Amino acid sequence: MRRAADALRRAAAVLLLASAGWAGAAPPCDKPVYLTFDTGHMGVAPLVARVLREEGVKATFFLAAERTQQGGHSLDDHWAPWWRELAAEGHAFGSHTWDHDVWQADVAGGHRVRPTQGPQALKSRVLDTAAYCRELERPAQRLAEMTGRPMGSVWRAPAGRVSPALLRTAASCGWTHVGWSDAGFLGDELSSERYPNDALLKQALARVQPGDVLLAHLGIWSRKDPWAPAVLQPLLRGLKARGLCFATLPDHPVYGAAAATPRRAR
Repeated sequence: MRRAADALRRAAAVLLLASAGWAGAAPPCDKPVYLTFDTGHMGVAPLVARVLREEGVKATFFLAAERTQQGGHSLDDHWAPWWRELAAEGHAFGSHTWDHDVWQADVAGGHRVRPTQGPQALKSRVLDTAAYCRELERPAQRLAEMTGRPMGSVWRAPAGRVSPALLRTAASCGWTHVGWSDAGFLGDELSSERYPNDALLKQALARVQPGDVLLAHLGIWSRKDPWAPAVLQPLLRGLKARGLCFATLPDHPVYGAAAATPRRAR
């Protein structure tokens, strides 16, 4: 009887610890940085996912339907299993506009943008509020189709280009913009001749501080010496060695509420 009672007490203790999130849990993330990726040509996407898995790091991905090395786009059926796996692993997601629309100016009737993808690629067009909101919503709808998981209500403007009016337009349909920290610009879209990987790694390890939002991409066409995985894994390990840890945007003190608010199917 005593052995049975002891066993019950031990089992109860394990359940209590698990319910509190302590059993087998990682230490609390008290010096977080927020690693984010924008879509790109996807050539390094499998390597990025492997490194994140090996290092136990969760990131936030901003999705656009960008042209890929396979000839399709980053949200097509070829990539659906990859996104589904990321969602199952607990990563977070935001919108990057469907056609990667780079803001150029605010004009009468809306915003002049230059999509880098899609049927009007590299041709300026004007989107009113409703059209811009549709551009933001389409990646969320596609993510739900591919993964069964909702996207958070955060977005990042292609090239980071925004205006107060553009931010108000996005806010009118429930989107909160997330840029990146100065030290969080990891440089993977810069020329590899002028900014080699070892220099970018050294700079990031020296400058990144707790609370920074970090920016990288899933493949940049113009960079000849790919940033990932050459810089990514030593960067993650180096920041951990400095006592930093990694969190997704739903845990961010400013963006967390929006990033944790799911987009509803429409």
